[in-house]
Amino acid sequence: MVSVRISIIKKISCCLALSGMLLASASSALAADNFWQAIQQKGVLRCGAAPAAPYVMRDPKTQQYSGYFAELCRDFGQNVLKVKVQFVDASWDTLVAGLQSDKWDMAMALNQTPERALAISFSAPAQDYQISFLVNKQNPKVAGLGTKLSDYDKEGITFAVMSGTSQDKAISAAIKKGKIMRMPGNDESRLAIMARRADVLVDASDTNHLFALANPDWAKEIMPVPALAKQGVSFGLPRSVSEADMEVLNIYLNQRRATGEIDQLVNQASLQANATK
Repeated sequence: MVSVRISIIKKISCCLALSGMLLASASSALAADNFWQAIQQKGVLRCGAAPAAPYVMRDPKTQQYSGYFAELCRDFGQNVLKVKVQFVDASWDTLVAGLQSDKWDMAMALNQTPERALAISFSAPAQDYQISFLVNKQNPKVAGLGTKLSDYDKEGITFAVMSGTSQDKAISAAIKKGKIMRMPGNDESRLAIMARRADVLVDASDTNHLFALANPDWAKEIMPVPALAKQGVSFGLPRSVSEADMEVLNIYLNQRRATGEIDQLVNQASLQANATK
């Protein structure tokens, strides 16, 4: 009789444990499917912010955030979710960890990489990061050339790039005929193109874009085809966010990108960054 009672108790305990697990799973799924609703109930959207122009910038005097990702986060929170937006200071080393530890709801301006995708989810890209070329329009050696990588990979064409960077690695693998001039820093590589000791400046597209806007009289930015090291630049979110909730943000970003509004924000942020410098 005792053994029968023990057996019954064990069965009841197992059932209760299983019920608890199912309830916990259902609760977790409900929370995942109501990510934006939970933020609306709290009344604030927290955006993890690691400064890097033109994506995210912080005024050292006022501590106010700007930059095109900051503007997107502010607009999405205020006009879509109808909540306040709070920018939380972060660094590039802590953006992913902050999502995982619930220090912020969205991390701004993260390049999409497989390694990061193992830990977090990505929105649709707001912009694409890639390596671009910058040339002097007055240089006859590159005047009239198109956008194909093969147009520039010729004997007599010199590429200036900062040594040891991902740009250096990418251009070294792609160029077969041209000469690569490796410089110790950004300033040196820019001086090389300005003095025409080099014909093509190889750098991240956002950095070259800033430089081109600051020197419109002679500088021209080119996106080579095929692309070099192209990645989406997106918002990072917790992995628990459901597809339905992610779609809300993706629709917002895709619409603003399709209308050219994000390009306008990029240009405004770039002009602001140059003015600050």
